[in-house]
Amino acid sequence: MKDLRLINLKSHDCHTLMQQLLPVAIRGLLPKQVRAVIVRLCYFFNAICCKVIDPIKIEELQEEVVVTLCLLEKYFPPAFFDVMVHLVVHLLREIKLCGPVWLRWMYPMERYMKILKGYVRNRSRPEGCIIECYVAEEAVEFYSEYLESAQTIGIPKSLESRKNVRMGFKVTPVEYKMLCEAHFYVLQNTPEVDCYRLQHLRRGERWLQAEHRRCFIPWVRQKIETELANPDHCVTETLRWLANEPRRDVIRYSGYGINGYSFHTHEHDLRSTTQNSGVTVEGESLHVSSAKDKNPIYANMSYYGVIEDIWELNYTSFKIAVFRCKWVDNKTGVKVDEHGFTFVPVMHITSNR
Repeated sequence: MKDLRLINLKSHDCHTLMQQLLPVAIRGLLPKQVRAVIVRLCYFFNAICCKVIDPIKIEELQEEVVVTLCLLEKYFPPAFFDVMVHLVVHLLREIKLCGPVWLRWMYPMERYMKILKGYVRNRSRPEGCIIECYVAEEAVEFYSEYLESAQTIGIPKSLESRKNVRMGFKVTPVEYKMLCEAHFYVLQNTPEVDCYRLQHLRRGERWLQAEHRRCFIPWVRQKIETELANPDHCVTETLRWLANEPRRDVIRYSGYGINGYSFHTHEHDLRSTTQNSGVTVEGESLHVSSAKDKNPIYANMSYYGVIEDIWELNYTSFKIAVFRCKWVDNKTGVKVDEHGFTFVPVMHITSNR
């Protein structure tokens, strides 16, 4: 990096650089026309390498790549063009005949060749080394299935267990107002509470979101208590504990693993080389045109922020983890440029929820 050179790159590294990193790296470095045509070519390769390709869009991509190559001829010298650049025109026809690109590219074979090269111990007899190591590994893998105490070949269990690790365990009391906000978020995102949430929002056209946030927790508690008085109620055990609210003492973590993904707080990331505190959420929000708008609408929006704290709410019979985040103001912070890149400056973080 000191010499600003990229060396020892494999074919997959170049593939990733071109599709994902090159459009970002050339921003502000080249004239707008040249930058636009390079980004168009990167988007084309990104589109044809998707797992799913719509056959209707193949013709559109074909027209797009023809225009892109014409623009390349306009801004690049003739020495740039060889048979490899021309073959880009025929990639869409190949997809029509043979299917998606990712089913036929050579990256899995190249990775496996790296594994086979690691089997070589005697360079004068590479084939024999590969055969012996392959047979030995297959035999060990086969017998390990019949030995309960043996560990299979692959990812060590220590690495797998780290995916769901919890760091920075600490039990602290929190303010009741903040606890109610976390509890309200749990109720809003629990499928079993959806029927009660819809009943509460149907109380009138002017029933705004702020009033719903203020009254929903005591209302759902009273509603479930009323239904529990009926012997033939259908209230589940989860709803009973959710209606009672979580305990005041909240378990706080600096790191938390959920579904194989690791999340850290922003304070933890300041001391770490890797960053796992950034989050993005697509949520439903209430949109009004003015303060006098009597017909507000709901629409999905993407929110970006960083994790400030990780709580584990205790509902006695189960626990639920929630993230306390600081969010970027979508009106002033989030910007989308002409190439479709979304920029989220962290300094525009304003709200805390």
